[in-house]
Amino acid sequence: QVQLVESGGGLVQAGGSLRLSCAASGHISSINVMGWYRQAPGKQRELVATITSGDSTNYADSVKGRFTISRDNAKNTVYLQMNSLKPEDTDIYYCNLRATTNTGWGGYWGQGTQVTVSS
Repeated sequence: QVQLVESGGGLVQAGGSLRLSCAASGHISSINVMGWYRQAPGKQRELVATITSGDSTNYADSVKGRFTISRDNAKNTVYLQMNSLKPEDTDIYYCNLRATTNTGWGGYWGQGTQVTVSS
């Protein structure tokens, strides 16, 4: 099976920065896309940013210019550098992986990490 371990969430003041990390492990043959999503209570999970195996990136309009997604292929790890944080960025952030494993292609989620931005 695939495990995703997230870290880096926490409490920060508006204008501050946080860096999220997500390390994937397990029987992974190849990774197609890694990304970050976020979800507030009672709302749908929404895209924050994704990065493909070819390093193509995609960002939600609300985070463009403030957040940067990157990956370390050797470590099967994806990062989200979040700068100029705003209170509206407060959410639970989830790592997502789409990969081929020993059981075939699948999508996987991390357990989530809380990001809280105070005004």
